[in-house]
Amino acid sequence: MKVMNETLGILVMNNQLKKKLLVVAIAAAGAAPMFVYAQTHAGHTSPPSQTAAPTMVPGMDHGSMDMQGMNHGSMDMSGMNHGSDKVNAQGHGAMSMPMKQGNSGTNNAVMPGMNHGSSSSSSPAAAHDMGAMSTMDHGGGAMDHGDMQMQGGSAPPDARDPDAYSEGYVRNAGKYALPPSEALVMSDMHNFGSVYFDRLEYVKARGEEWAAYEGEAWYGSTYNRAVIKAEGEVASGKLQESETQLLWRHAVSTFWDTELGVRFDYAQGAPNREWLAFGVKGLAPYWFEVDATAYVGSNGRTALGLSAEYDILLTQKLYLQPAVEMNLYGKDDEERGIGSGLTDITTGLRLKYEVTRQFVPYVGVEWSSKFGKTADYARAAGESKHETRFVAGVSFRF
Repeated sequence: MKVMNETLGILVMNNQLKKKLLVVAIAAAGAAPMFVYAQTHAGHTSPPSQTAAPTMVPGMDHGSMDMQGMNHGSMDMSGMNHGSDKVNAQGHGAMSMPMKQGNSGTNNAVMPGMNHGSSSSSSPAAAHDMGAMSTMDHGGGAMDHGDMQMQGGSAPPDARDPDAYSEGYVRNAGKYALPPSEALVMSDMHNFGSVYFDRLEYVKARGEEWAAYEGEAWYGSTYNRAVIKAEGEVASGKLQESETQLLWRHAVSTFWDTELGVRFDYAQGAPNREWLAFGVKGLAPYWFEVDATAYVGSNGRTALGLSAEYDILLTQKLYLQPAVEMNLYGKDDEERGIGSGLTDITTGLRLKYEVTRQFVPYVGVEWSSKFGKTADYARAAGESKHETRFVAGVSFRF
């Protein structure tokens, strides 16, 4: 029996505890809407008046509430900033708020944009529609840039002198000025000079050995230069044959030059020849270096020389250079072993290593063939019309 009583006592206590928890939960649920309502109206709270406004909860019938004590005319709302809060969503139009008429001197202009209406205090609160606050004129939002001071004008008195570092010296005058003959001008107004040998090499073919050279030297500006071109062969310490040209080179476009001048041919045991020369030299599309020159000689002789070469990069320093050269003549020159038409074609392949831009050693091989009457003259002289040559040499400039 004692045990049963104790058990019943526990059950009774549990029931009482449950009732208390239920009451607390109900109270909390009822207070939550009031808290939310107070949060949403936090930005629209006015200073407390002598008559306290009743607490309003959503869902309550405000029409039955006695709000005669509320005097909006005496409320000073000049400190309220409606511009910082967007209240378009607050609809007070459904609120029935009969208001007590204030003194006849009440100035509703204290709250511009708020329409308290001119109806009697018993009119619905539609006259107090705060949704109209979206039309309030907050004139401070328009900025007048006319009075703003923009950057510019004279430098301040303490500004740094841009010429102070030179201690008063100026360009082209004073102690350090260059003489007129050395005055600084644009680079394309200066004259420069260079010597460049594309081939200075040792050649071995048919069991014989000799040296060969090909290069040029020039002096002038970017657009006009005096040029000497030379190529030839030396064997047993003697010049065997040579071709020398004296030209005026003029730049006609970014990658192309014209050449005009004279050419002199020398061969051991054969008469010399002189020619007028006109040609073009430059860089063709896809980086082919091209040289084409036409010649006119005495007794109606004519000739045309064509050459081209291309660099194939293997690394930044190592590259292959294939080259081809051909010559054509307008008439036979038996004394020099030259026939009319296509006389010879020489192709070569050189492997070059660029130690510096000014010094490039190489090794390579060349194939030379003669055609037409030129081949016949070569056979008659005991020479072969086809020849393979092994070369080793250096390209340099300064």
